[in-house]
Amino acid sequence: MGNQAGLNERIRHFYDRSTAIWLDTWGEHMHHGYYGPDGKEEKDHRQAQTDLITEFLQWGHVQNPARILDAGCGVGGSARFLARVLNAEVLGLTLSPVQAERATFFNQQAGLGERVRVEVQDVLQLKVDQGPFDLIWSLESAEHMPEKRRLLQVFYDTLRPGGTLLMATWCHRETPPAIMEKERNLMQKIEHYYHLPPMISLGEYEQMAGETGFQEVKTADWTNSVAPFWPAVVRSAVTWHSLAGLLRAGWPTLRGAWAMQFMMRGYRSGALRFGVLHAKKPNL
Repeated sequence: MGNQAGLNERIRHFYDRSTAIWLDTWGEHMHHGYYGPDGKEEKDHRQAQTDLITEFLQWGHVQNPARILDAGCGVGGSARFLARVLNAEVLGLTLSPVQAERATFFNQQAGLGERVRVEVQDVLQLKVDQGPFDLIWSLESAEHMPEKRRLLQVFYDTLRPGGTLLMATWCHRETPPAIMEKERNLMQKIEHYYHLPPMISLGEYEQMAGETGFQEVKTADWTNSVAPFWPAVVRSAVTWHSLAGLLRAGWPTLRGAWAMQFMMRGYRSGALRFGVLHAKKPNL
């Protein structure tokens, strides 16, 4: 628990300090964009980010969930999108008090204060009586969780029978062949700068989901679809306005900006993958 508490504190500090510059430069969505199946569609980054949500919902065949958990919700961009599009009630969880405060403000501004609630809580500490949920939405947050099997168990326990889990997460490539030292060094840089525990492969997530009790488990590799996101981030970050914001945000945010090069290198080399997973809790 001590290591997990320390990791959570580093994540909280990182997002408390970096959220303002991210909002200023990119807006309410703190996740990759979708650039078509082959990654060659040209579009505005905000459109690409909302397209990722739409594509993910379609891929997961999501139908009319009444209650949703957004596990690792940032400032609630996805939570508000889901609440509007699916006419649902959404609970969002984040480790960052700054993100929760901004999310609550944006929820009120959007007229969704009664339907979208964002709280500061470790997803791994989610209690069964906080559910049940019809849909658990985990968009680029599982990579921050140190105990993947426990995370899937928490999701299983808080889903309603027949409910759906949709997870998108950063992974390392499938093995075999074994991860080479050069690849391992690159992945360790990404993990270090973005405060991540060691990543696992999408295949390992799939196996763990089945062992947890999920059914209809399916996965897909969307790396090519999202890889153009990081060059777009870099282009937006080199404006004088954004550079000034990075300097104001402080050293942890500057380190995160420096680490963008490793994300691009990870995708180019194939060591880093962007995986999506769908699973259903059986009707009991």
